[in-house]
Amino acid sequence: MTLHWVVATLMIGGFVIGWFMTDIPGFTPTKLRYFSWHKWIGCTVLVLAVVRLVWRTLHTAPPLPQSTTHWQRVAAEATHWMLYALMFAIPVSGYLYSSAANIQVVYLGLIPLPRIIGPDPVLRPLFRYTHIYLNYMLLAPIAMHVLAALKHHFIDRDRLLTRMLPFEK
Repeated sequence: MTLHWVVATLMIGGFVIGWFMTDIPGFTPTKLRYFSWHKWIGCTVLVLAVVRLVWRTLHTAPPLPQSTTHWQRVAAEATHWMLYALMFAIPVSGYLYSSAANIQVVYLGLIPLPRIIGPDPVLRPLFRYTHIYLNYMLLAPIAMHVLAALKHHFIDRDRLLTRMLPFEK
């Protein structure tokens, strides 16, 4: 549960910072700070995604309520795996974009991370647009996930949502 909410909060924060930082004109200290925070969040999400995947591999998810139909189970499973794939693909594409742009990522301003690829003016826009599009793609499974949770809570009243809320235990 903790991993779920930490990763969700970081992903939303990273998206919001990414959205605003790109609209800041020029190359200002504020913009540089936002870019750094955005990259730190991305690196953290990637590490936590690995932790989540290991956890999910070793621990089965709690069962869905009996009233959940087959198509809803399939949709839930597909949505969760799409979220996992994007938790990996988005940070990796951003990291590759930074590498191709010849910008070293220094995690938390302390740990210089190695470049995976060298500067590449051809790959740079490819990774940039891939990173942007994957972030927009993320909105669909997040919306599906949230709407499904709200449906279970307010329409089905099956307590599926409350088992994921730490203050409802």
